[in-house]
Amino acid sequence: MTASAIKILFLCTGNSCRSQMAEGWARMLKNGVIEAYSAGIEPRELHPLAVKVMAEAGVDISRQKSKHVRIFKDIPFDFVVTVCDQARESCPVFPYKAKMVHRSFEDPAAAQGTEEEVLSVFRRVRDQLRDFIAGLPGSVKEG
Repeated sequence: MTASAIKILFLCTGNSCRSQMAEGWARMLKNGVIEAYSAGIEPRELHPLAVKVMAEAGVDISRQKSKHVRIFKDIPFDFVVTVCDQARESCPVFPYKAKMVHRSFEDPAAAQGTEEEVLSVFRRVRDQLRDFIAGLPGSVKEG
């Protein structure tokens, strides 16, 4: 990363879907502009359907691991972006002057229905996250 890269932590409840996809998109779309991290309040395993739909879009997140937010307490983030309502409500206080930004995305892991219906939700959230990340860092600086 360049010294001028903006440090952003994408935070959700489980760090299994949304924040992982956001991190993957940021690494692909904003390499050198954003130094991306992701974490969860209550980390769970990386969801296999998140890996699958990101791979369909050409983004490999298969080596990413779920992490608890506390391991990042000493990193001076510029922004902490909560991507779910529960994470926003439970977000810890960071010791640095990170700007807190909230953008709520549907939880694809909660989707129900046939495999194709569930995949459709994962793809929709993936694409919404891609569009959000494509607007960074402007969309968080203004928000």
